[in-house]
Amino acid sequence: MCLLVLAVDSHPEFSLVVAENRDEFYNRPTRPAGFWEEDPDLLAGLDLERGGTWFGVSRRGRWAAVTNYRDFHHRRYSRLSRGALVSRFLSDGESIDDVRQMLEQDDGHYAGLNFLAGDGCRTLYFSNTGGDCRYLEPGVYGLSNHWLDTGWPKVEGAKSDFKAWLDSGSTAVEPLFELLADRRQATDKLLPDTGVGLEWERLLSSRFIQSPDYGTRASTLFLVDRQGSATFLERSFDTAGDTTETRRFSFELPRFRAADDTKQP
Repeated sequence: MCLLVLAVDSHPEFSLVVAENRDEFYNRPTRPAGFWEEDPDLLAGLDLERGGTWFGVSRRGRWAAVTNYRDFHHRRYSRLSRGALVSRFLSDGESIDDVRQMLEQDDGHYAGLNFLAGDGCRTLYFSNTGGDCRYLEPGVYGLSNHWLDTGWPKVEGAKSDFKAWLDSGSTAVEPLFELLADRRQATDKLLPDTGVGLEWERLLSSRFIQSPDYGTRASTLFLVDRQGSATFLERSFDTAGDTTETRRFSFELPRFRAADDTKQP
């Protein structure tokens, strides 16, 4: 997954809104989003190559996402799947504090990553590449393949369009899919240098990526209203960048814990 925008308690109708694109090589086998047979409360796609997932939610009110940290000047190699962190958090029942402690104590099992997770009360951001590790305040955030809110053009543009949607008070989801579908590339002077070469920096600078071998495989939305009703939508794309199907799931989340039980440390 290479682009995510997140609104925490920043919309009149929704306590949480997540909109994200998953970018990947087309030949990497993937199972589309659905409830997992091995854990009927877990809703996510599945990476069939290494297991785990890039973004998922659970009926228990949890959600999590992971992105790669792109720096080919200083590559980090891993023994463990970064996507397994998402499914682990959603399935194992560990507290969000336990997950934070585990990530902070990791001794290099994972390649460079960003991890976002929420339990209905708090939202955690973690990077193992020197970025901030913190619980997020209410607000609007953007993430790609660098640290949270790094000012890459795709992140800044997506956040701007996202904020306009939030400020309008709209509950329509199609504008969120549209902001993720922007294929415009940044000008060369605004491109980061992550060690992949100019041609790839150009390709990866658009919110929606399309090339012969690599591109945006799916766009996903997750919205939770203030009564605890959750909506999860996943739109899949073929190698030409055309929509193949849109899946929609709706369910009720458990009542969130009282605010005095969730004070930040």
